Amino acid sequence: MATVILLRHARSTANGAGVLAGRTPGVGLHDIGIGQATELVSRLSDVPLAEVITSPLQRCHDTLRPLVSERGIEPVIEPRLAEVDYGAWTGRTLGDLAKEDLWSVVQQQPSAAVFPEGEGLAQVQARSVAAIREHDRRITAEHGSDAVWLACSHGDVIKAILADALGTHLDGFQRIVVDPASLSVVRYTALRPFVIRVNDNNGDLSALLPAEKADKQVGDETDAVIGGSTGP
Repeated sequence: MATVILLRHARSTANGAGVLAGRTPGVGLHDIGIGQATELVSRLSDVPLAEVITSPLQRCHDTLRPLVSERGIEPVIEPRLAEVDYGAWTGRTLGDLAKEDLWSVVQQQPSAAVFPEGEGLAQVQARSVAAIREHDRRITAEHGSDAVWLACSHGDVIKAILADALGTHLDGFQRIVVDPASLSVVRYTALRPFVIRVNDNNGDLSALLPAEKADKQVGDETDAVIGGSTGP
């Protein structure tokens, strides 16, 4: 199967203000985020991208603009990768929200958390994982099993996708850290996903390039390497 790079959008103006932006329109990038978006071009310069899929929100489009302009790629908009619908929590400060009773549920039992006038985190995981797996199957069929593609989304959405890939219950997803502009990498197979990177902020991405035949592991691609991977 193909390999997906999960990109969290770069630092937004809401990130800098400590505000839960949710699906508020018109939220762009902070000055730091603009720099992160520009750096993304060089970070991924050696990685061929079969496709780019994105959340419909502006901060994701702003993050991708330098990369897709340089590559000549038209991003595919995927509504199922949109930010959590935080409902009545949208636009409020994190400090204020921490006083709400629901805050402790979000922290300790997120699978039970449903935001007032919004959606539940279990719904978020279901829609986002379905989207990633469907696109991965399609891209594999169209571009081959060595294809690499990129999906740009949001912190809680990516954490939910990674929890599924790691076989971790959604109640453990708050243990996963996904920084703005970070890259997390998953390779799905018929048997299991392999989580290759989590919250990578500037690491070597050469392991994402197609391996030479002689360097590929013994056994089926669904097999884990006994003794551990030999690395890139």
